[in-house]
Amino acid sequence: MIPAIVLAAGASTRFGSPKQRVLLAPVLERVRAAAAVGEILVVLGAHEVETDARVVRCPDWERGPGASLRCGLAALPADSEAAVVVLGDGPDLSPAAVDRVVEAWRAGGGGLYAASYGGVRGHPLLLARPLWERVPDEGMRALEPELVACDDLGSPGDVDFADELPGRVDSPPGESRKPQP
Repeated sequence: MIPAIVLAAGASTRFGSPKQRVLLAPVLERVRAAAAVGEILVVLGAHEVETDARVVRCPDWERGPGASLRCGLAALPADSEAAVVVLGDGPDLSPAAVDRVVEAWRAGGGGLYAASYGGVRGHPLLLARPLWERVPDEGMRALEPELVACDDLGSPGDVDFADELPGRVDSPPGESRKPQP
C-alpha cells in the first residue's frame, strides 16, 4: 500500500472562504476508495479544517505547493517507497486514477508519474522516494513525469471559485471564471 498526501494548505482567496471545509471530505472519500492507498495524510496551512484523517500543519505553506508537499513527505513513514499526491480541490477524482498511477509506477519503476486527461498533465501524481529531496517551492510542475492516460475516468476537477462547486447552477454550463491560456 502506498501513502497518499492530500494538499489542502492554501488560502482559498479566489474562493472567498476556506474551500477545504467544503471539498476535503469528498476528496478523502475518493482517495479512500482507491485500492492502492494505505495511509492518508492531509497537509493544512492557512486554515484549520476538521477531518478524521491524519493531519500535518505546514508553517511554510505560503512558500508554495512544494513547501506543503515537503511537509507531507517528511511526515510519512521511513519505509514509504513512494507517495500519491492529490489536490484538496479536486472533488471529482476517480479512485481508479489513483490506482492506475500507482500501477504504472510499479510496472515502470520511474520516479514521477502523473495522470493525464486529454494529453494534459493532471492529478494524482506519484512521487518515488528518490525525488522527495528535489521538490521545489513551486511544486512538481518543473519536473517531467511519465504520463498515465486517464481520459476515460474524467478529470478530478479544480475548484477555485464557489460557483464552480459541483451541483451549483448559478453559472452557465461551460462558463468559468478561470483565465484561459
